[in-house]
Amino acid sequence: MTNHFTDKKILVVGGSSGIGEATARAFAEAGAHVTIASRNLSKLQSAASRIGHHTETAILDTADDSAVQRFFREAGGFDHVVVSAAQTPTGPVRELPLDDAHQAMNSKFWGAYRVARHVQINEGGSLTFVSGFLSVRPSTPVLQGAINAALEALGRGLALELASSKVRVNTVSPGLIATPLWDGVEESARQSMYEKAASTLPARTLGLPEHIAEAILYVAGNPYATGSTVLIDGGGAIA
Repeated sequence: MTNHFTDKKILVVGGSSGIGEATARAFAEAGAHVTIASRNLSKLQSAASRIGHHTETAILDTADDSAVQRFFREAGGFDHVVVSAAQTPTGPVRELPLDDAHQAMNSKFWGAYRVARHVQINEGGSLTFVSGFLSVRPSTPVLQGAINAALEALGRGLALELASSKVRVNTVSPGLIATPLWDGVEESARQSMYEKAASTLPARTLGLPEHIAEAILYVAGNPYATGSTVLIDGGGAIA
């Protein structure tokens, strides 16, 4: 499968940490030319140094439509694009300020929509979104699950819309993954959460960014995969 990516041009939006960084590393190790993009230059530079393989960096704010349009106009075409970037404040529907709810939707859903609207993907290439298993296993607060479900629906619709261009679109839906997203949680509480997940999930292991990266490369490299939502959640959706 990795031979599919030799000398291919890859963009990972949100590639400066966590799942995005692991995905960029996997593509780079498979021989691809990788660009990681996010809003934070210092984080991008640090990630590129960790990844190696001459990984390139690009500043991109997916909440800014004109910036997204300009970036893709100047960047030209890519073979495979992954969107893993989002900042999603959340809280109970009756308590979360509406502006924060709009911000969450703007970041994860509309950010991916803007990328899909402006990106040029070469024939035979793919676009992959990263959602989350709360789309099928609702929890409280509810906003994150609703956004993930919308993103997955967008992926399925785009798979039809872009079929005539011979571009495939898929979504990978992770469960609980040990990423820097959780660094704000007090260390003992975070470790307790990880240990509980590893002992109670049907997979009996903690999810790592590399587990999700493997699935992303699989759908990107499989010419028969489009319109799919692939759950990689340790069985969290059925537990």
